[in-house]
Amino acid sequence: MKHEYLQPEALARLGNLELAARLVVEGHMAGMHRSPYQGFNVEFSEHRQYMPGDDIRNIDWRVYAKSDRYYVKKFEEDTNLKGYLAVDASRSMTFQGGSSPMSKLDYACCLAASLTHMMLRQRDSAGLAVFDGRLQTYIPPRGDALHLKAIVSALESIEPGADTGVGRSLSELSRRLVRRGLIILLSDLLEEQETALKALRLLRRQKHEVIVFHILDSDEMTLPYNEPLVFKDLETGDELPAHGTRLRAAYQEAAERFIGAYRSGCGAHAIDYVLMNTQTPFDVALSAYLSRRRR
Repeated sequence: MKHEYLQPEALARLGNLELAARLVVEGHMAGMHRSPYQGFNVEFSEHRQYMPGDDIRNIDWRVYAKSDRYYVKKFEEDTNLKGYLAVDASRSMTFQGGSSPMSKLDYACCLAASLTHMMLRQRDSAGLAVFDGRLQTYIPPRGDALHLKAIVSALESIEPGADTGVGRSLSELSRRLVRRGLIILLSDLLEEQETALKALRLLRRQKHEVIVFHILDSDEMTLPYNEPLVFKDLETGDELPAHGTRLRAAYQEAAERFIGAYRSGCGAHAIDYVLMNTQTPFDVALSAYLSRRRR
């Protein structure tokens, strides 16, 4: 069952939190999403009273006709930040453990919808890339309010693919990016680790800021099953009979190594790594991360 990805109650709980860039984006200092400079050539901002020396071409004559006073139009330059949300839609993302309220894919889509809303509210731009074994959907970033509907509609139309190709898909995405921005990856990262990390390092070499939301189900991290079971690979269909109790200790150690390798690999290249457990409501997890990031 698909969830409502843009949830008003979650947006209300996220409140006025912001997603601020930390690194330099297109020559401006990080965190200054809107340009600190005022111009007269891009996007209307507000009126202000005419002052001697102002260009008379910027006088709003309609306002003058109503008020008999001279006002000029102020405009803001384009946003510093272009955000790209890369959502993993491989079949492994459809996994949902017994105690989780939604699948990893639905969790990723809820995060992506909320982050899009947040960036557009900040007057930044947001784009979307959906991938499985390769890049399937790409929506270039835009900053207008109607763009939110386009991205949420694309998220709701996702059909999970067969395999995971984080490295291949990020490399393909990198070739489409014409200016530096913020890349947010939402994935379970269930592929060969060095391949995925290599693609993430490439994005950093291209001067993009990168955030990795590593989305895992609690059952994938703890293996809570006590009875004999047959485990089935959602992408290959391979099956493995096993007993959860006998495997648990070794499995949990392997899971910790898997997570630790991504955490250290990202940290070594100034990539924000955030482990997301689908048992934790997505807005709670996102709010906690944004609060830490702001500090």
